[in-house]
Parts: sequence; C-alpha cells; structure tokens
Amino acid sequence: MDSQFATTSVEAESKPSIFRVFKQIWTEMTLGVGFWGALRPIVAALLALVPFLFLGQHFNKKHRKATDWTLLQIPLALTVILWFALWAFSIFDAWRDGTKLVSDNSLNN
Repeated sequence: MDSQFATTSVEAESKPSIFRVFKQIWTEMTLGVGFWGALRPIVAALLALVPFLFLGQHFNKKHRKATDWTLLQIPLALTVILWFALWAFSIFDAWRDGTKLVSDNSLNN
C-alpha cells in the first residue's frame, strides 16, 4: 500500500568549511555591503573635515549642496559660531549621505 505522505531522509549535518565561516564573518563585519561600502561614509566624513571646501559632499556627488554651502559660509564667516555649526553639520551630512548611497547600492544589487 502506497503512503500519501512524502518521506525524506535526514542527513547528518556536516561542518561548514572554513571559507564559509570567514565569508560569513566578513559579511557581518562589513554590514553586507563589502569593504568599500563600509568605509565610504568614513572617507566622506574625513574629507568633510577639511574646512571651507565641503569635500565630503563632493565625494558623495552632491555638488549642488557643496556649492550652496560654500556660498552660505561667506555671510556666516562674519559670525564664527554659526560657521562652525555649518562645518560640523557638513561632516555629519557627508557621513549620512555616504551611508545612504551605500544602502541604496546594496538594495539595488
């Protein structure tokens, strides 16, 4: 008499290879976006540390924003405190935009 239930044989679990273990560790360390994806926001923030030029925004291909902030810093230079606030925010913004680019690229792949 044939059974209506499917039968499967349970195989003993084998140990994963050392390559698979390192691959999983690498994926966890780089948040699944690879080496450059993990470093891009940091590089953008480091470039943004250069005052007056807003290089972090240029690095993230946000040229319009960098140009606008360059023009905005001229009147803010008269009030030093506001200029430092803009500079500090540009560092944060470069890091945030770099993170967004990495996230968008990893979603598209």
